[in-house]
Amino acid sequence: MGTLVVLRHGQSTWNELNLFTGWHDVPLSKKGEAEADAAGRTLRDAGLRFDVVYTSLLARAIETNRRALESLGQTHLPVERDWRLNERHYGALQGLDKKETTQRHGAEQTKLWRRSYDVPPPPVDQSSPEHPANDPRYSHIDPSLLPATECLKDVVARVVPFWQDVLVPLLSDGKNVLVVAHGNSLRALAMHLENITKEEIAEMNIPTGVPRKYEFHSRRSAHGHCHLRHRL
Repeated sequence: MGTLVVLRHGQSTWNELNLFTGWHDVPLSKKGEAEADAAGRTLRDAGLRFDVVYTSLLARAIETNRRALESLGQTHLPVERDWRLNERHYGALQGLDKKETTQRHGAEQTKLWRRSYDVPPPPVDQSSPEHPANDPRYSHIDPSLLPATECLKDVVARVVPFWQDVLVPLLSDGKNVLVVAHGNSLRALAMHLENITKEEIAEMNIPTGVPRKYEFHSRRSAHGHCHLRHRL
């Protein structure tokens, strides 16, 4: 069985400004660039070598991967991009200040939108620039699959098939895989791999720029019964 390492992108400019980001494309902040470089060095110092890398279609993950691979010394690796690794779509909240949203809608409602498993924020309009159907990057995807908003349950519904269809065959073949993605897509994956409950996942945070390493005992365990060995 291969090894899986997941990495949340470094801090983005909108993370720095405390804005809801979702599928909106923003670059890394200076701190995020440093986090990406450091993540690559961490992987290098751990002696990890990969066969393939997967990222989302969002620039902050793509740039984190580029910088991490450079620090790691493995820029030759094939890199695949999959929209299913994208961050959760925050609907009409995208671009809003989190503190101001709390002041406007109340702490309880805002927490429901942010941390509940199955309560999505209000959707964006189909004609909005924030709707992925209006972004040419997603023109190859069935429009019915593109979200106007998402809760974590929706993210799980797209990440688990990615795990089953893409990662399981690679890991079962002994390949070592690096996945560079986002807080909520990686929370969704962790929920599946680590048997985390809906209640527990609400309190789980994935830090930016910190690699997380998974190892698997057998082919059977790669089909959902996984064991987290340690975080690098």
